[in-house]
Amino acid sequence: MNPQMKYGFLAIVVAQAMHSTEEYLTRLFEVFAPARFISSLLTDDLQVGFLIVNSAVVLIGVWCYLFRVRPGHKSAVGWMWFWIIFEGANGIGHVLLALSAGEYFPGLMTAPALIAASAYLAWKISDSGSVSQNIQPS
Repeated sequence: MNPQMKYGFLAIVVAQAMHSTEEYLTRLFEVFAPARFISSLLTDDLQVGFLIVNSAVVLIGVWCYLFRVRPGHKSAVGWMWFWIIFEGANGIGHVLLALSAGEYFPGLMTAPALIAASAYLAWKISDSGSVSQNIQPS
């Protein structure tokens, strides 16, 4: 696995951390029903629930980087594709929500970072050849 792929994945995790921070500060959980619902599964305090859920997402990304992507684990490419799809869709979704609302929607400012990091990593994985070339024995 080449270093650009590892850095690309790390960029997705950093972009998600920035995105989660923006969503928290702009209180997405107050204006977006799915965020409100997920946050309410953990506690009646939506702000705390949202913080827990988003912290978990970022921590899972850090875990994937440290224990799958960085060491070149055989499952690394699968994890990277999962995050590419998840974060690419997340970024595009925020852009579409803002367009539909005709104004700023929480998460819009960092959505381009999610889209760009996802596109970059997809390009690097695709550019590197077959999946078997991307995996190093662990």
